Amino acid sequence: MAKQLILCDCSGSQEIDSERLSDVTGLSCSKMHSALCTSQTDSAAAAIGAGDAVICCTQEQRLFEEIAGEIGAPSPAFLDLRDRAGWTADEGDLLPKMSALVAEAALDTSAAKTVDVVSEGLCLIVGPGDVALAAAKRLQDSLAVTVLLTGDDEPPMSRDFDVVRGQLRQASGALGQFQVTIDALQQLDTTGRSWSWTAPRDGGRSECDIILDLTGGTPLFPAHEKREGYLRADPKGVQAVADAVLEASQLVGTFEKPLYVRSEPLLCAHSRASQTGCTNCLDVCPTGAISPNGDHVSIDPMICAGCGACASLCPSGSITYDAPPTDTLMRRIQVLAKAYLDAGGSAPRLLVVNEHGAEMIRLAARFGRGLPADVLPLELEAMNTFGHAEILAALAAGFAHVSLLMSPKVDRAVQERELTLAQAIAGDKATLLDLNDPDALSDALFGAEVPAPINEPLRPMGTRRQITRQAARALAPEADMLPLPDDAPYGALLVDTDSCTLCLSCVSLCPSGALGDNPDLPQLRFQEDACLQCGLCANVCPEQAISYEPRLNLQPEALSQVVVHEEEPFACVECGTLFGVKSTIERITEKLAGKHAMFATSDAARMIQMCDDCRVNAQFHQENNPFEGKERPRVRTTADYLSKRRDH
Repeated sequence: MAKQLILCDCSGSQEIDSERLSDVTGLSCSKMHSALCTSQTDSAAAAIGAGDAVICCTQEQRLFEEIAGEIGAPSPAFLDLRDRAGWTADEGDLLPKMSALVAEAALDTSAAKTVDVVSEGLCLIVGPGDVALAAAKRLQDSLAVTVLLTGDDEPPMSRDFDVVRGQLRQASGALGQFQVTIDALQQLDTTGRSWSWTAPRDGGRSECDIILDLTGGTPLFPAHEKREGYLRADPKGVQAVADAVLEASQLVGTFEKPLYVRSEPLLCAHSRASQTGCTNCLDVCPTGAISPNGDHVSIDPMICAGCGACASLCPSGSITYDAPPTDTLMRRIQVLAKAYLDAGGSAPRLLVVNEHGAEMIRLAARFGRGLPADVLPLELEAMNTFGHAEILAALAAGFAHVSLLMSPKVDRAVQERELTLAQAIAGDKATLLDLNDPDALSDALFGAEVPAPINEPLRPMGTRRQITRQAARALAPEADMLPLPDDAPYGALLVDTDSCTLCLSCVSLCPSGALGDNPDLPQLRFQEDACLQCGLCANVCPEQAISYEPRLNLQPEALSQVVVHEEEPFACVECGTLFGVKSTIERITEKLAGKHAMFATSDAARMIQMCDDCRVNAQFHQENNPFEGKERPRVRTTADYLSKRRDH
C-alpha cells in the first residue's frame, strides 16, 4: 500500500500546496488539517488506523503514538515539514524543499546492529564518607551497593550495604562489565563488639556494573561523559549528586548497545614488521576504545561512543561507520539533491546538523526567520562521520554549498581537517558554522553568497576513496593534479633512485598493494590511486629512499601501476641466469673481493657473481668445501657382528 502524507498547516501558520506536493512526490496527500493534534484527533486516528500514514509533524509525535496504541495500530512514520520548511521568512517556492524532505523520509534504511548488555545493578560508589554513604543509603533498595571510602572515615554501623576503604588505582570496561583494581584495600570486620578494618593490601580486584564517582578528582576514563555506566558528580554539588544517584538507579536490566563501527583488519595500515604506519584512529578516539593489536588495531564496541571520527580519518576503509552504514548516508545525500532538482529547484544548499543543530533549527523556525527555501537540513547522529568524501559527494550530486553546524559534541579538529581536504579538492564550497544562536544561524544562511552548482550532477558510488575520486573529476574536470594538505590520504610516492637498491622491502609490507614488483626484472612499480600515504614503506626502507607528495592525481595512469625505479639485472657468470641488480652486485664485489677472508681468492670472489644454484655448486666442488664433512663410517652388517662371536 502506498504511503499517505497526513498534512496540517498548524492553525494556518504555514502554507502547503498539497496537490503539487502529491504530483511531485507520487504520494497521496490528505486534506489540509489545521488542528490535527487537538480538535481533529479523530482524523489522525482514522489515518493511523488505515495504515501507512506519514504524519507531517514531529512536535506531537508522542500524542500520535499514544493514539496508535489506543486503537491497536502500528505507530506511524513522522516527518517534520513545518520547522524545516514551512515556518520560514523566505517567500520563495517551498515545494522543491518539501518534496526533497519527503523523498529522504521515504528511504528504506537498515536498523542499527546492537548487542545486549546486562546490568545486574552491582554499583561501586567511590568518594568521601559523608557524600558516598548518603548516596548509598538512597540506592540500597534498588542496587547492590558497595562503598569505597577514599579517606580515613569511620565505618557506618549498618549492614545495609558493603563498605571498604582504599584507593581506586585503575578501572576498565563499561556498563555491565567494569573491572577495578584497589590499592590499600581494607575490608570491614564486623565480628565482635567493635568493628575494625583489616590490614591494607594492594592489588585488590573486583567487578561491578556501575561506577558512581563522587571523589571530585580526575575522571577515571578519557571522555568520561561518553563512558556508559560511569557516573561522575561534584561532591559539593547537591543537585549534581542527586541527578547522578537518580541516573544510577535506572541502570538495571538489559540494554541495547549499538555497534557503531565495522572493521576489516586486513585493510588496516597500522603496522607491519614492527614498523608503525597509520595511527589516525588511535590519535582521535576520545574514549580509548581503539588500541594497537599487532599489525592492526582492535576496537572495543562496549567502550566505543560512536563519534565516527575514526571512520572519517581511516585512509583505507578498514574502519567504516555502521550505524547507519556509509552507503545509507550517501543515498540520503543523493536523494535530497535529486528530489529537489527534479521538483524544479536550482542551486540547493545542504546544512548538516546533529541533535543540537536540529534544536537550533526548531528554535529559529518558531522565534525567528527559520531556514531559507534552498537550504536542506540533513540530521546525523554523529557529525564527525560527515567527512571529505561526503562533502564532495554532496557537491557532485548538485548541492551548491555544504555547511556543517558545529556543536559541543563534535570533535572540531577532525571536522576542520576533513573540511580543509574537501576545500583543497572542490574549492571554497563548504564551511563550518560555529554558532550557538538560532537567529545568527538564520542570518548566516540568508546572507550567504551561493556559488554556482555543478552543471551535470553526478551520483558517485563505491568506497569513500572511489567516491572522492569520482566527485573530484566531476567538480574539477579540467584539472589533472590537485595539491592536498600534508595529512591527506591521497598522494604520490617519491623514490630517491640514487639511494634505492631495489631490495623491495617496501613491496612486501605495503598494506594496500600500491607498491609492486616485477618477477622477471628488478623493478619497483607504483599505483598512485591505491596509496594511503600511511608511511609504512618510508619507515621500513633501510636506505631512507622514500618520501611522499600529497596530491590527487585525476589522470587515468593513476589507476594502474607505473615503474618508478628499475635497474639492469645481473647475469650469472656461470650459467647466464638473470638475478639481482647489476649495480648492487658490482658494489658488493668491489667491497668484498680480495678484502674479506671468505672472498680472498679470485675463485671465491667469483661466487658473488653467481646465481644461487651455481654458487652452491661451486662451493660444493671447491677445495675447502664448507659442506664437506668427515668420511662417513662404513655400514656395519650382520657378518661383522657374527665374526666376533666365538661360537662361529
